[in-house]
Amino acid sequence: MTSFSQNRHSILSSNLENNIHLVEEAMTYTEDLTKRYLTIDNKKMIILYISSLVDKVALANEVIQPLLKSQNSPVQELIYAPDYEKTNFLQNVVLGLLDGNSVLLMENDVEAVLIPLPTTDDRAIEEPSGEKLIKGAHDGFTESAEKNIFLIRRRIKNPNLRVQNFVIGKATRTDVKVIYLDNLVNPTILAELKRRISNIKVDELLSGGELEELIEDNSYSPFPQLLTTERPDRATSYLLEGKIAVIVNGTPSAILLPVTFISYYQSPDHYNSRWIIGSFFRILSFISFLISISLPAIYIATVTFHSDILPLWILYSIKVQIQFLPLTPFMEAVLMQLTLELLKEAAIRLPSPIAQTIGIVGGLVIGTAVVEAGFISNTMIVVIGLTAISSFVAPTNQIGTAARFISFPIMIAANLFGFVGIVLALTVLSIHLCKLHSFGESYLYPFSPLDLKGLKDSFYRGKKDMNP
Repeated sequence: MTSFSQNRHSILSSNLENNIHLVEEAMTYTEDLTKRYLTIDNKKMIILYISSLVDKVALANEVIQPLLKSQNSPVQELIYAPDYEKTNFLQNVVLGLLDGNSVLLMENDVEAVLIPLPTTDDRAIEEPSGEKLIKGAHDGFTESAEKNIFLIRRRIKNPNLRVQNFVIGKATRTDVKVIYLDNLVNPTILAELKRRISNIKVDELLSGGELEELIEDNSYSPFPQLLTTERPDRATSYLLEGKIAVIVNGTPSAILLPVTFISYYQSPDHYNSRWIIGSFFRILSFISFLISISLPAIYIATVTFHSDILPLWILYSIKVQIQFLPLTPFMEAVLMQLTLELLKEAAIRLPSPIAQTIGIVGGLVIGTAVVEAGFISNTMIVVIGLTAISSFVAPTNQIGTAARFISFPIMIAANLFGFVGIVLALTVLSIHLCKLHSFGESYLYPFSPLDLKGLKDSFYRGKKDMNP
């Protein structure tokens, strides 16, 4: 049997049965390839389609019924579908079938008619579960790329909004949409993105997360260099700033680029509130980042090396708690951090009612039990609890996860060298962030390089002024 790759350049002939055989052979005689024979004006023809990919009601109403009612009219003039394509290449016919097209083949005709009638059985628009807001829109992206583009175009009624299509994956042939405003986008960044996407040579692409890893600047960094969002309003605001959105069909989110460290702490809620309130919560978010990466390390360094800086009554309370514990402060912190990650992963993958139970059991029962059993001190429970809460304050899960990961090497440095180790670890972290880029844009902009105008919407939310 000849494979499709060997027949990919085959051309259809005027013999209907031969064309049917070519298509069936290229599709490996799959049983969900449906055939509907017709005879119109003494001319034999057949409609081929994959039953799971085609809207059968639309096929009957827009193609089959008009053909049966025809009277000596060209077939193409009888089809009610909004658009169709003609081709005589077998490869185009097969790829059309896999994209949800119906294929019309006729006797004594070397061209096939591809009629797009894909099924529309996809998820309805719902509120994003991972980026909830107090004020603002409550619609979110779905797995359908076309519906996601609709959500963006509904907000940006601008002829400069452009959508460019790419297909990635030899086996999956996943549709990837690049969206940008032509009059605002940086052409250098756009050209670089197109180059990276065009150079991707993989057999499969099933999600946006896989695409991120293939196009980001530094895949070894724990910090994300592309922002993933489930919110159309957030994607829209970034497009209006001249940035680019990438939508992968089958993924209910958009990838935004280029981004900076500040981008991960900018929430639509900050702009839906008064500027002073939005600024307060943004500053709180940045403080939470510092707490989540350094609080356990500060506790370890203080108890292990620098206990003399504590007031006597606090020092006495901590020493009483830890003097009979079998674990060192460092081992306590690592054990509790790992337990927290286990509980979080379990809660994510369980149904909601059970996940809530896991949270209660983990937070109360396990926490109380390990303290009463004499393995962990009360102070460490407080420290890890504050660390966990602080990491969840971030508007996006990407940066919160990175912060919890970074806390481990900082704890190791604190256990080895005390406060000096924390300073060294934070210095290395700062150097890494200064060297990090997102499609050529500095990750720490507007601080490195310093841009005084860019500071307006960085640590605080700048007040909007009316245009004259």
